[in-house]
Amino acid sequence: MYKPLPIESIALNSPVPVHVWDPKGVLLLRKGDVIHSEQHRGMLMQHSPMVRESDWQTWMYSYTAELDRRVRMNAPLNHIAEVAPLGELNEPEARERDEDPVDFWNDRHSVLSLLLHQAETSQPVPPGPWLQRLASVAQPLVRWMERRPDDTLLLLVQMLFDRQLPYSASHALATAALGRLLAQPAGLSASEMYALTHAALTMNAGMARLQDELALQTAAPTEQQLAAIRAHPLASVAWLQGQGVHDPFWLALVEGHHQTAEGNGYPEGAWPQADTPLGKALRLLQMADQFVARISPRRSRPGFASADLARALYLGPDGQPDPLGALFVKVVGMYPPGSYVQLASGETAVVVRRGRRANAPTACAIAGKQGMALGEPALRDTLNPQYEVRASLNPTEVKVRVPMSKLLSR
Repeated sequence: MYKPLPIESIALNSPVPVHVWDPKGVLLLRKGDVIHSEQHRGMLMQHSPMVRESDWQTWMYSYTAELDRRVRMNAPLNHIAEVAPLGELNEPEARERDEDPVDFWNDRHSVLSLLLHQAETSQPVPPGPWLQRLASVAQPLVRWMERRPDDTLLLLVQMLFDRQLPYSASHALATAALGRLLAQPAGLSASEMYALTHAALTMNAGMARLQDELALQTAAPTEQQLAAIRAHPLASVAWLQGQGVHDPFWLALVEGHHQTAEGNGYPEGAWPQADTPLGKALRLLQMADQFVARISPRRSRPGFASADLARALYLGPDGQPDPLGALFVKVVGMYPPGSYVQLASGETAVVVRRGRRANAPTACAIAGKQGMALGEPALRDTLNPQYEVRASLNPTEVKVRVPMSKLLSR
């Protein structure tokens, strides 16, 4: 099995540590070969460079483990930039298996928040380490969404409800997770899925600090803030290009994530045909982006009911049933893991698993009819009429909080 290679992050004239292939198994570079120019890099990118999954895992883990170690030691930027692409090879899932999932994703959230905020700093940031640290977030996200999608959504959606966490990183992680969940059943290729995941993580890099401020702001955005909002797609693209991102699909998704088919989005530009890979990926990105933004409570408003949002997505921008909107409802459901619901039993519950039907997830009851906390979360199959979902609940309405470790163990 192959994985897309972010070849834009490989330094020129540095030996590649693994064989590089195209999606059909044609060898593009042998281990030890070098990328000798940007033109050479561009030619390779046209062939969607890939590496074998086993090679990718060992290679990327060696990068990120050493980068994290140096960053935690507050090493100077030039020392961070010296991190070599090879080191002792480690199983990439080893840390993930050994570490508590809550701690693991809190750590990834912190890494991503720092990366997004760096996009607005006036200090220069070395391109190589920035992309490598981004990979330390993107790659675990892909692995977890492949192996533990419901647990991952449970954790990331709950992060959206935590006002103590910077919203920009919470939003990016949840959007990337939903985009990844939808990408394969939508028929995107491996390279397109790679671009979609990375675009979701980085599309708001040009306004990350402002996004955090707006989540806590009660007043309407100022004229200056509105100008920054409208400028952020191009600002994000400029930052990514400065960091060495040359993937046209990734950059097009970032630039277009606020464009509309009607032409009233921003920045001004042509909307891709819906039946093209770019048009499909852009629609998936926008659906995930809008869903995450609207279920998230702000200081100025509560979050919207997930079921209402799912129904709205079922209808496309023209108000007609949309195949990708229908796919969203089928794959994600009306009540994603991490959201709160009221059951027919009168209990308050948090959704922990998507169900066989879009409106019938598995949930853990955390409070009884009177709102009193249960001693232990009680698993509820909402296919059972006694426990069917009666309504979405805004997280601000829910006073009982249960440690995520307890919910994961159930």
